[in-house]
Amino acid sequence: MGEFLTNIETIRARARENLDWGPITEAYGADRQRVIEILNTVLATELVCVLRYKRHYYTASGINAGPVAAEFLQHATEEQAHADEVALRIVQLQGSPNFDPEGLATRSHATYDASEELADMIREDLIAERIAIQSYSEIARWLGDKDPTSRTMIERLLAVEEEHADDLLSLLKEYA
Repeated sequence: MGEFLTNIETIRARARENLDWGPITEAYGADRQRVIEILNTVLATELVCVLRYKRHYYTASGINAGPVAAEFLQHATEEQAHADEVALRIVQLQGSPNFDPEGLATRSHATYDASEELADMIREDLIAERIAIQSYSEIARWLGDKDPTSRTMIERLLAVEEEHADDLLSLLKEYA
């Protein structure tokens, strides 16, 4: 069995200090307030994506709309799960998740879309996924080893966003 970098007795003593910090210990190496701020932008991005996908789900029309609308709904559901996970992490970091609709679109990295044509909806959703992929990749690198829990959460979200982008690219090739 390998040795700890910090003596176990020291770890035990530190764990008894600052109990009101919950999961945040001296081992936490990130700027917690900045992480909360960044996670609130991720939350806003996910919420805007839910709204965009829901709108596309309900307004998709035409002979090919059924399977595409089903994909929009699945993506909306997954984006909502992401928003919930991010909000929980913000609370774990003793922050406040910002669900305020005022300014939601400006806090989000992705944009809302009200396209009417199916191909335009798919294209705009693909663009939004690509924005999330770029943003989340940068966030994961920025977090590094300073907040491994938030980083692994962002990496899980990133993997799903990449899957969404792949789905949308397939749809775009088929329906555009």
